[in-house]
Amino acid sequence: MGKRFRRRAFALALLAVPIAAGAQSAAPLDFLRSIYEPYKQAGFKGQPYWEARRFFVTDLAEAIERDFEKAKKSREVPALDGDPFLNAQDWNIHSINYAVTEMRSAKRAVGAVALDNLGTPTLLALFLVETPQGWRIDDIVSRGSSLRASFKLN
Repeated sequence: MGKRFRRRAFALALLAVPIAAGAQSAAPLDFLRSIYEPYKQAGFKGQPYWEARRFFVTDLAEAIERDFEKAKKSREVPALDGDPFLNAQDWNIHSINYAVTEMRSAKRAVGAVALDNLGTPTLLALFLVETPQGWRIDDIVSRGSSLRASFKLN
């Protein structure tokens, strides 16, 4: 079974579990909350994901930065045309729920985020890695799409 298939299967299994905050590891959960809670505020313009190193692991951050630079030079829309944290261009978030499963030995965690955006339920799986700079996102998976795959990263 390939690594990509296992990752997607695990994400789907995680998203199938009812999401509720409980006895979870604080650090990755706090990281997710720091990203998502501001979206519930009226007028919030979104996280500055173009400051990619604040949120993403190095190779994914570099891919996002290259995408923005290329788009800026060519005066085109970047490939990342929407908010990757919501998998949407527009939002009005009514509720957000979280769950995190941490794999301590590997300094990895998987976060599930369920939110109501403009009346539409959205489920996201975030693959997290603990780095010297803190927790960072290695991938975001939603409805079969993967942020990492959109940049053709393994």
